[in-house]
Amino acid sequence: MNPRVSIIMGSTSDLAIMEKAAKVLDDMGIPFEMNALSAHRTPAEVEAFAKQAAERGIEVIIAGAGMAAHLPGVIAAMTPVPVIGVPINASLNGMDALLAITQMPPGIPVATVAINGAMNAGILAVQILAVGDRELKEKMIHFKESLKKKIVDANKELAAVKYNFKTN
Repeated sequence: MNPRVSIIMGSTSDLAIMEKAAKVLDDMGIPFEMNALSAHRTPAEVEAFAKQAAERGIEVIIAGAGMAAHLPGVIAAMTPVPVIGVPINASLNGMDALLAITQMPPGIPVATVAINGAMNAGILAVQILAVGDRELKEKMIHFKESLKKKIVDANKELAAVKYNFKTN
């Protein structure tokens, strides 16, 4: 089984956040790999990874980083593979990472999700892969319908909550 998605984090301390992307991919049956690589501490390894990702069959990269958060952008600069950045709340409430990941120069895009939004990064990776994969698209449609059902069911439960002046 060869990975289609690569989840990269700047440090294993980011695993508690990034495992949410892994769960989405696992639930959808998408082979993936996970590695810790640092744009600052292991730049040669990051370069080798980024330059080899496409030829290894990686179709989407999810890169999480906190603080200076250069990892997603450095990877994006060296690969044709779409990169999804996950800003990690490591300092300044994650705003430093969010800004570092979103403020990329023209020609080096990084799709960016919310601070600590690894689950959405996993979902976005599935949506990217689903463009050319009918079975995966059906799984994504089913997933979105399940989200809708949760809200419909929650609203029914909310209707049962009683207050003196509640009108519905």
